[in-house]
Amino acid sequence: MEKLHSALNVQIANWSVLYTKLHRYHWFVKGPLFFTLHEKFEELYNESASVVDEMAERLLAIGGKPAATMKEYLDLATLEETAGESNANEMVSSLVADYNHLKKELKELAELSEQHGDDVINDLAVGLLVKLDTHIWMFSAYLGE
Repeated sequence: MEKLHSALNVQIANWSVLYTKLHRYHWFVKGPLFFTLHEKFEELYNESASVVDEMAERLLAIGGKPAATMKEYLDLATLEETAGESNANEMVSSLVADYNHLKKELKELAELSEQHGDDVINDLAVGLLVKLDTHIWMFSAYLGE
């Protein structure tokens, strides 16, 4: 069970880092698609906050202790906080990379939760995979890929 708790905490940390990164993008995006991306980044940081809350509450429900400080998030996260992205294309490219990274780890979390017989975590991970596939597709289309 400890391995499942740890995997959930990595996700809590990653989605917290992603939340902050998306907030940064929301504030600093510029250019002809400002309004579209500004709104999209807000939608996505709100989604990230919901994911963190849902995972933390599930971790508490199964007897774990969720990471809950910025220091813990940065120590546990496998996502980079920022690479100094300064324009919309760099921001979107970074998100595509982050979402692909999260997909890999969520697949591992789904398998781990299945091994532990935790259908709730499995459903959460698989549901997020569907969302991430959509985000990756849309942002890749934005980039012309």
